Amino acid sequence: MAEPAQRGDEEARPIIIKKIKKGGGGHHGGAWKVAYADFVTAMMAFFLLLWLLNVTTDEAKNAISGYFDPTAPRISDSASGAGGVLGGLTMSSEGAMASTVQPIMTPHRPETTRRPYGGEQTGEGGPTPEEMEEAAREAEEARFASVKAALERALSEDPELFGLSENLLVDMTPEGLRIQIIDREGGAMFPRGSAQMFDKTRHLVALIAKVVAKLPNEASIRGHTDSAPYGTGASYTNWELSADRANATRLALLEAGLAPARVNNVMGKADREHLVPDKPLDPRNRRISVILLREELKQKPVAAPAAQSAPEKPPALGPGGQPVGTFRKTPGAVAFP
Repeated sequence: MAEPAQRGDEEARPIIIKKIKKGGGGHHGGAWKVAYADFVTAMMAFFLLLWLLNVTTDEAKNAISGYFDPTAPRISDSASGAGGVLGGLTMSSEGAMASTVQPIMTPHRPETTRRPYGGEQTGEGGPTPEEMEEAAREAEEARFASVKAALERALSEDPELFGLSENLLVDMTPEGLRIQIIDREGGAMFPRGSAQMFDKTRHLVALIAKVVAKLPNEASIRGHTDSAPYGTGASYTNWELSADRANATRLALLEAGLAPARVNNVMGKADREHLVPDKPLDPRNRRISVILLREELKQKPVAAPAAQSAPEKPPALGPGGQPVGTFRKTPGAVAFP
């Protein structure tokens, strides 16, 4: 009877079931923060590396690369003289290379770097002749541009030159800066057929002299005319007129303060270089050109011929009394020295 009573007791005992409820948004620790901080640090280092690669010069990159390259030449730490065979350098150690033939290391040669105004220079720091010429040419172009701007500004500010802006033409040519005083319809700079300039023309020439006086460039003064001919049998032609007008401009420039040494040449071109080629009688073809020559075009002095050690022998005379080996002058021929 004892066993049934024990079984009943077990059936009457309550059964307890424990259920664990999982809640959202609970605390999960700080491990993710460490991983995120590592990620941000890596990204910052990556962008810092990109910035350094962008701002570092090629010479610095080569120096850094050579520092970490075990095969790069190393300067000896010893204080021995650098004028010997190795020049203060050491040879590579035995066993460092697979070959038994060990070459002598040479000093590192610095690569060329870019100069601020373009071009290159060697590691020694001196500009090349090409760079010096380019720098001088750029400085000359800047001076020419300043002269052009100064002339345009002076024309607009001077009341006596009001309306003469169309009579002044400034442009660049292969020879240099060309300043032209041109005639226009109803606005001549010289009386027709005369080299006596008007007062307004003299004032304009004085303005040009004042602006270009501070420049070192030499000036070429040239006179031009149209193709209107003089009468038949006239001894005075467009050649004389253009030359006289060019010379009158030279005198006006000197009176206004231009140094005489600045005048390189004075030429009369007549009607050989028209400003308007398709209209030979156009008044704009009558003009004066003042060209500021480039420094590279400056004429070099011609060396004097070497003195002869002995006087020349008189030429032998042939039949008719003419010297042998010379040309006989004909009437009307022009002899040039």
